[in-house]
Parts: sequence; C-alpha cells; structure tokens
Amino acid sequence: MAFSLDLTADSTRNALRPGMAQEKASLIGLTRAEMAKALVNAGIVPERQAKMRVQQLWHWLYVRGVSDFAHMFNISKDLRAALAEHFSIGRPEIVEEQISNDGTRKWLFRFPPRGAGRPVEIETVYIPEEGRGTLCISSQVGCTLTCSFCHTGTQKLVRNLTAEEILAQLLSARDRLGDFPDRDTPAGAIVPSEGRKVSNIVMMGMGEPLYNFEAVKKALLIASDGDGLALSKRRITLSTSGVVPEIYRTGEEIGVMLAISLHATNDDLRDLLVPINKKFSLKELMKACREYPGLSNARRITFEYVMLKEVNDSLDDAKALVKLLKGIPAKINLIPFNPWPGSNYQCSDWEQIEKFADYINAAGYASPIRTPRGRDILAACGQLKSESERLKKSERLALEAMMIAGHGEA
Repeated sequence: MAFSLDLTADSTRNALRPGMAQEKASLIGLTRAEMAKALVNAGIVPERQAKMRVQQLWHWLYVRGVSDFAHMFNISKDLRAALAEHFSIGRPEIVEEQISNDGTRKWLFRFPPRGAGRPVEIETVYIPEEGRGTLCISSQVGCTLTCSFCHTGTQKLVRNLTAEEILAQLLSARDRLGDFPDRDTPAGAIVPSEGRKVSNIVMMGMGEPLYNFEAVKKALLIASDGDGLALSKRRITLSTSGVVPEIYRTGEEIGVMLAISLHATNDDLRDLLVPINKKFSLKELMKACREYPGLSNARRITFEYVMLKEVNDSLDDAKALVKLLKGIPAKINLIPFNPWPGSNYQCSDWEQIEKFADYINAAGYASPIRTPRGRDILAACGQLKSESERLKKSERLALEAMMIAGHGEA
C-alpha cells in the first residue's frame, strides 16, 4: 500500500524555511572558482589559502554530504563560525514524502523565495531497481512546453531552478536514503563509490532542462566531479523535447547521455503531441542527434516514445520509427501512457505495445517496455506536478487506517 509522510513539522534542521528570504549566499552549486572568490570576498580566508579551503569544503559538501558547518571537524571552530555567519549549505524543506507500493519514492520540496518571488515547490522521484537506483530530477518549476499527454505541462512555468536547487534534490535524496557516510566515519576515510542507492540520475522531472541550460550544466558538472559526488557521465541522462541548438551544446559542454522525448514519427502528429516541434522540426532534431559527440553502440541516444492508443501505436508507426532513426545508435524506450486526472488519452493495449516492440527489436533496436513505477502516487513518467492536492495529515491517517481495515491487515 502506498503511503505519505507529512514532514513539514520535522524538516531538516538546517532547512531554508518558506516565507523567509535567503539572507545568506549558498555554497551549494558554486564552481570551485566561484567558491574561492566568495570566501575571499567575505574576508574569511586570504587568497593564498582559498584553494585549500575550497578543497576541504568540497569534500564535506559532496563526499560527506554535510549540511551544517559545525560538522566539518577538520576545520577550526573559528572558521566554522565565520562560514556559518556568511553562508548557507542547508537543504530545502521536505513538505511531503510519498512511498509507492513498488518502492518508488516521491518528495515534494519547497524552496524559499528568490528576490520578490514566492516560495516554490517541485517534485523529485527515486526509482529503486535491481542493481541500481535512479533519481529523476526537476529543472524548472512548471513547464512551458504544454505537451498534450503530460500532466506537468498543464502547470505554467513559474521559474527556472538554480544550480543549487537542482543539486539540492540529489543531496536531499541521498540524505533521506542514508546514502552519505555516517558522521562517525573518520574524515580521511575512503568512501566507496559502489553500492550507493542513487547510482543514476535523469533530468526527466519537471521542466525542459535545455531551457535552463546554464544552471543544468553547472549542476551536472558538479554532480559528475570525480572529487565530489562522482557520478559517471554515462550514468547521467538529460532528456529534452528537442531544443536543437542546446543539444549541440550539451554534447560539447556537458557530455552526458542524451534522451529525446520523441513520441511521434511525423511533424503533423508531433506538432500536436510535442508543440516545440513547430519550432524545431523532426528533420532538424534528427540531424542534431546524428551529430551528437561520442555516439557508438556503447553510447546510444535513448528515444522515449509514449504509447497512446490509436494515436501513435500502429505497426505503420513502428515502421516509420525505424526508418526515422536509421543510422543513429539508439535505444527506444516504449512508455505505457500513465493516466492523470483530466487527460484525453488512453494507454495502448498491452498486446499492441508488445507487437510494436517486437517489430522494433526485429529491426535491430533495443526496445524495452518501461514498467510503470509509482503510478499510485502520481510519480510515473509525465505525472509530476508541484501543486499536488494533499490531504491534511489527520485525514490521510484516517484514510490509511480505513484502507488497512478494509484489507484485513493488522
């Protein structure tokens, strides 16, 4: 049975509270050069020591996962106090955690106001699988793309997330999953890179990552830094609906794996399903894919294809898909449509999805059918939306008690 935890009362001790302006600059999301400059400008360390101090801070922030300067035990007490006076390394507030009956987790994070804005909320999803755990990260609050089958697209864009806020989703998930070393582990100990619960990240949450390119780039380069979070770039996938100019930049400047939210094989249908196609046609998109750096059978582009009944799921569509992708090292993820309140589409029949997959597999493309995860908590592909309707805690507990009683459980 899926259940929810209301965490507003016992949020992380160092969380940034909603409704309060962020008075201190955060060190999370800064490059090494930016962090050194911030320390020197604050008068905390002389310039000759900045590189060494940044190295210490980087280790505590991204290897140890510390969110309180007081826990940086190999830094002097006076320096820790000075850092705490000028800077923040806190986490966002976790408003709610939902846990699906299949183990998928969804967090509703709340970030404080930026400038004259309001606090904002976004959703992040963790999907445990055999041998790995994948974190689905958001890049924007809302979305501008209005893809007709996507729940997130029904929420207007509020603003881009900062590099700090993108990384905070990863750091908070690792906190919640116990994926950082214990505080008692010696500071100089070598922390194993294997066996982590979050082994992969995908930029497939709320928003279009390539419409927030600079912040996404900075966050992903920090996430893949070998002296910090140390995620291999082959374990980071950025999904785009087809912002063609930034696809080239992604390959050249970030170098992570690429996924394309495709869903149609002709411009007329894709204009309807994925309206950005009116700006960047399939011809332009396929050209950018063919020219993506480092493509090989071991480094393929993933094409995401949501299966919509009697819309894009015929064998003729399958044949057109194979023809469209000819010559591109590719994997095609077939995604059974995940329904959401008010959607106008239906999921393709399972027998039809299997026929579609069989044709593509026979043509030489890996074509896994993605197992729907977290549907019961609206955490599946295309279901994320920050303005979740949430029951009050007392109502939710009462409802869960009724459900348990109805199933005859103790």
